[in-house]
Amino acid sequence: MLVEDSWMEQETRSRAVNRVYGISLAANLVMLTLKLTVGFLTGSLVMLADGVDSSLDAIANIIAMLVTRVAGNPPDADHPYGHRRYETLAAMLVGGFLLITASEIVKSGVSRLISGTVPDLTLANFAVMALAFAVNFALFFLQRGAGRRLKSEVLIASSEDKRSDIMVSITVLVSLVTVQLGYGWIDAAAALVVVALISRNALNIIKHAADVLVDRAALDAQTVSQIVEEIPSVKYVSQVRSRGSEDDVHVDLVVSVPAPTPIEQTAAITDEIINRLRTHFEGLSEIEVTFQPAYDLPPDFTQIARTEAAALGISAHEISAVRIGDGLILDVHVEVNANQKLETAHEIVSRFEDRLRQAIPTLTEIVTHIEPYYDPEDCVALEGEEELAQQVMHIVTNLYPDNYWHNLNLRASPGCGGYTLSIHCQTEGSVTVAEAHELAEAVETRLRSDLPEIHRITIHTEPWERVPSAA
Repeated sequence: MLVEDSWMEQETRSRAVNRVYGISLAANLVMLTLKLTVGFLTGSLVMLADGVDSSLDAIANIIAMLVTRVAGNPPDADHPYGHRRYETLAAMLVGGFLLITASEIVKSGVSRLISGTVPDLTLANFAVMALAFAVNFALFFLQRGAGRRLKSEVLIASSEDKRSDIMVSITVLVSLVTVQLGYGWIDAAAALVVVALISRNALNIIKHAADVLVDRAALDAQTVSQIVEEIPSVKYVSQVRSRGSEDDVHVDLVVSVPAPTPIEQTAAITDEIINRLRTHFEGLSEIEVTFQPAYDLPPDFTQIARTEAAALGISAHEISAVRIGDGLILDVHVEVNANQKLETAHEIVSRFEDRLRQAIPTLTEIVTHIEPYYDPEDCVALEGEEELAQQVMHIVTNLYPDNYWHNLNLRASPGCGGYTLSIHCQTEGSVTVAEAHELAEAVETRLRSDLPEIHRITIHTEPWERVPSAA
């Protein structure tokens, strides 16, 4: 659905770009007719050159409209990355047409300087060029504004062409005035100035389009690496590649994470990378992340234990590692299905211990604590257990009266063999995580002692969000 929406937006964008080109085409057709007609009648080379420029602008408008329509098509079997490069190609063609214009004007200008021919100017020359200046000025702001809003390379390229057209119009007007004052050679000289302006913009357009077509880096690799390496789970970024145009950037990353990191965690890391990059950069169409294990980093024993447990369909928590000399002692709490027989559970945990010894060669001793795991699907919310809930609140508020206890939730069913409790505790945000954990353990120990029917307890500690009301 998201892909369909994206290409519907692309189709809408293409129509908007073509509307701008439709207006530009109509204006260019009118102006080229006026410039060529008056230029031929009066013999003004600089006006003929400007008329040729307008005719090429019109041709470029038509090509851009056709190519933009193609560029808006969604990916297909032959173009899995879409058709946006056609728009970049169109921008390069615009630049090419400008260079063709420049070469023709150079030939005529040199010939006019050699022959010394002087144009026969009339009021029509001045009127047409004044109108041309106004039209070019309006089209420049129209194309530049729409190009930035729609993030269209070809529209922005066309606006740069219009910027040069404005300078050309000014140059032509100045040359007409000087010719009228008796300096006939200025007409040809001004035509050569027009060539310089057109050529400069043409080369800029071609360079920008070529950068996209040859996959020049679209983003600064060091900046991308710094953003991604701020994520705690990422150890370092070994490769950054980016390509594309301003609003269609593709990024490929190779990211090193501790070995081993489970696929569920890499999926979460990928989401975080995408979110952070999209926050810092605009126009990102696709972000591909490849993970590789960082074997050169110290092993993460907690992650290794969780990964090996997950491979056997069990879970591990409260993992602690203690080094004694060159050896390592690992203490792990393991949860297995509550309905399994002890001998079956012990066999699974023994296999888990064997896998740990293979994964951690320095492991000298493993202490595992087998705990029952109850499927949440077997536990349902209970109503009418107000007395038990009141007992829980009485215990926790007496133990820690200065904290705010809330969101108490009791669940149970015959399959769980008792109750499951979760409760939130707001405390001072300045306490350390270790102190908050000690608080939770103290409460859990007391609840298990006083209310043995509660088999599973989860206490969520959090900093103050509001001042609790007086009881």
